[in-house]
Amino acid sequence: MLKDILSITGKPGLYKILTSSKRSLLVEDMTSKKRFPLGQRDRVVCLGDIAMYTEGEDLPLGEILDKVYATEGGKPVDVKSLDTEGLREEFAKSVPDFDRERVYPSDIKKLFNWYNLLIGQGYSKFTEKSAETAGNDTDKASETYIDPNED
Repeated sequence: MLKDILSITGKPGLYKILTSSKRSLLVEDMTSKKRFPLGQRDRVVCLGDIAMYTEGEDLPLGEILDKVYATEGGKPVDVKSLDTEGLREEFAKSVPDFDRERVYPSDIKKLFNWYNLLIGQGYSKFTEKSAETAGNDTDKASETYIDPNED
């Protein structure tokens, strides 16, 4: 689910991978729907590769987003009304064992902003497991994409 969605350093929002070639990716801004190529110098992070610290094992971003979705009932989180402690309290409702020393309020704010953007685009499942239980039996593991930062 999240392996086709990127965050690009220096650019707000999230981007969906449309096609890839050896030297570039064609992406689409999930909000404006504008398409543009990414070159080798663009720094990107695939949301499927992100995990957050907990007191136990690190949790993949997809699992965290599923927990937030369940806690919030699929509704957006009002990030602007929350201060630093409010962000931590709101996040603790979904992930009570998050590592309070290594997960910064800016990380939580970014997570909630991504969550709001994704549910605004109609996403309700964020992990392969939750997609499979919803009846999606396609083999996502066979898909690949080329990281433009690799030589």
